[in-house]
Amino acid sequence: MPPLLAIGLAIKTRQVYVSLAAGIWLGWTILSGWNPLVGTAASIDAVVDTVVDPGNARVLLFTFAIGALIALVEANGGVRGFVQWVERRRWVTDGRRAQILAWTIGVVIFIESNITVLVAGSICRPLFDRFRVSREKLAYLIDSTSAPVCILIPFNAWGAYILSLLAGLGVENAVAVLIATIPLNLYAIAALMLSGLSAARGLDIGPMKAAQKRTAGGELHWEHTTAIADPEQLAPPPKEGIPLRPVNMVLPIVSMVLMMPVAMFITGDGDLMAGSGSVSVLWAVLAGIAVASVLSLAQRLLNLEELGTVGIRGAGGLTGMALVLLLALTLGAVTQELGTGDYVAGLVEGRVPLFLLVPLVFLVASGIAFSTGSSWGTFAIMLPIAVPIAGALGVPVTAFVAASLSGGVFGDHCSPISDTTIVSSLASASDHIEHVRTQLPYALLAGGIATLGFSAVGLWLSIV
Repeated sequence: MPPLLAIGLAIKTRQVYVSLAAGIWLGWTILSGWNPLVGTAASIDAVVDTVVDPGNARVLLFTFAIGALIALVEANGGVRGFVQWVERRRWVTDGRRAQILAWTIGVVIFIESNITVLVAGSICRPLFDRFRVSREKLAYLIDSTSAPVCILIPFNAWGAYILSLLAGLGVENAVAVLIATIPLNLYAIAALMLSGLSAARGLDIGPMKAAQKRTAGGELHWEHTTAIADPEQLAPPPKEGIPLRPVNMVLPIVSMVLMMPVAMFITGDGDLMAGSGSVSVLWAVLAGIAVASVLSLAQRLLNLEELGTVGIRGAGGLTGMALVLLLALTLGAVTQELGTGDYVAGLVEGRVPLFLLVPLVFLVASGIAFSTGSSWGTFAIMLPIAVPIAGALGVPVTAFVAASLSGGVFGDHCSPISDTTIVSSLASASDHIEHVRTQLPYALLAGGIATLGFSAVGLWLSIV
């Protein structure tokens, strides 16, 4: 009930903060024996507990750091310099090429999903605005190439996390199993192919077509919507007369991307796959801020006082974004306390014939991820169920692992309370609920393709 209430209210009212808070309150009211006053007090304590958790604190600091970085590269002329540089070389001359660039960046940068979204959004948003391609389309493209790429090329925090789960379940040669899931990770593959086709062919379906028509007419947003955080409002424009150099944007972003594996290596004590994803992401963004600051000072574009002012303004501009993430994380915690994922998984466990089990594992994982807004949380719930099922039936574990991973990404992709979905809205400067609405038809189409594919896999397993 709590996640369904939050998601339903968000879609109906477009009031994300109120909707998430309502879901949290309902969850803790249920846990408090349906006493609304005790539930209210418990909800407040739950928010505090979420803030003091080290992993969650890093996510929130990461959010503020993103705001500071965006503001700095805007104020030092890096963003405008990059756009002019791209246009001079005629790499991006129309909306179609801008979309292909966004998709390509999302595929190439597979270090971490939020880093992928941030880089692709920062680089491509001005180009999308210039060529009148909707920000909703940008949000869809960067969201559809973040988690899918990270899980298909698992040499990152995603791979390390999944390997730790498989090893804990006693799976022999977990690395080989994870690699074998790549061609069976059907949703990730379908989402990447569909988004690539949409970028190359300008495929706009459902609400996305209306959003594109609106943008072509010169309107960035619908009248009743606003961007979750507009990067152009996070910082003052470059001062009159300063040179607009693309290096002031490119170098901080490259530094951020390169710092991610370095931080993974350091936090993993020499083992890249054992590193801390939350620590590494925070270090990476801080490295980008440091490089942007040094460039601004060295070129005398900003002084120390202006650096502080711009950085604080950028970080403060993402307070709303941080609040959404805080509430989403708290809602995820109460759904875990309620056992939402275990309940959904238990509804079908042991009641389904073999040939339907693989697609059903995919769909159940999707439902859990949609309800909780967490693909990683879904992996932790589904893999301990899927792996023993495969062992009991005497069939290869690969298909069940792939179905669990695919379902987690699919449900997370559709959920308005997912952190990756929220960050995609931020990076593209689009209204959050509009991003969810316009992305949903594509996600459902890719999900349908994946369901058919897993049905075929289940049928093959039942025959052999």
